[in-house]
Amino acid sequence: MAAVEANYAHCLSVLRDTDRDRYLACLLAPEDRRGALAALYAFNAEIARVRDIVHEPLPGEIRLQWWRDTLEGRGEGDANANPLAAALLHCISEHRLPVPVLTDMIEARIFDLYDDPMPDRGALEGYAGETASALIQLASLILDPVGAESSATVAGHAGVAQAIAGILLLLPIHRRRGQVYLPGDLLAATGLGAEGLLAGTDRERVARSVEAFVGLGREHLRKARTAGEIAPANRAAFLPVAITPQIFNLAERAGADVLERNLLPAQWRRQWWMWRALRTGRF
Repeated sequence: MAAVEANYAHCLSVLRDTDRDRYLACLLAPEDRRGALAALYAFNAEIARVRDIVHEPLPGEIRLQWWRDTLEGRGEGDANANPLAAALLHCISEHRLPVPVLTDMIEARIFDLYDDPMPDRGALEGYAGETASALIQLASLILDPVGAESSATVAGHAGVAQAIAGILLLLPIHRRRGQVYLPGDLLAATGLGAEGLLAGTDRERVARSVEAFVGLGREHLRKARTAGEIAPANRAAFLPVAITPQIFNLAERAGADVLERNLLPAQWRRQWWMWRALRTGRF
């Protein structure tokens, strides 16, 4: 048991440096669930940042394949030598998390390794569903598996909204890399296109595209808020979503400046919004 606690503590430490918002969400979660949540969130941070640490797609695919093999029990060597992997495997076993959902999450992250533009809204919603939405639902299974089922639809829409907010925050980085996550059909409707977004010269059309993208995010946030109740024990799974409305407001006001501006609010504000969501059950 001491080894498990040490691995969970390692995950929480890693999370503090790789995903501060979910680290704060862990601190607001019940203590007896904190380690398992940290393992899940640290795993998500690890596969989400693969593009940041590799220069070519192939090494990235190899890293993702290692995680897939580890989860499916086909990995070479002892996964227990990796404290994050060991913690995740224990979390999966302890909370009966569905491995296929985790491997689908890995599969979705292959998109991050390449510069192909997001083709349409359906593709974006699928990507968000297999990453952000799945993460919320898995966290709910850790916190309160009985109540998790009732909030599955909420998690689906909330995850899409959260993913859209995350893309808005990362627009300057994505632009430097040549990546476009805004759906192609949305860009086309505003008369722009992937190349136009990356160029950023037509500020008026970029602003319209940002406005339309924010509108899509708000649509999913509205659906999440009206899709049903979140069990009180599962509120912690939704805490990072509490930041999403503020990101939408900032992005809409910034317009085309989102291509260069850092929109992330101060940490104390984000922590306050999450604490308030925990108390009220509203995000």
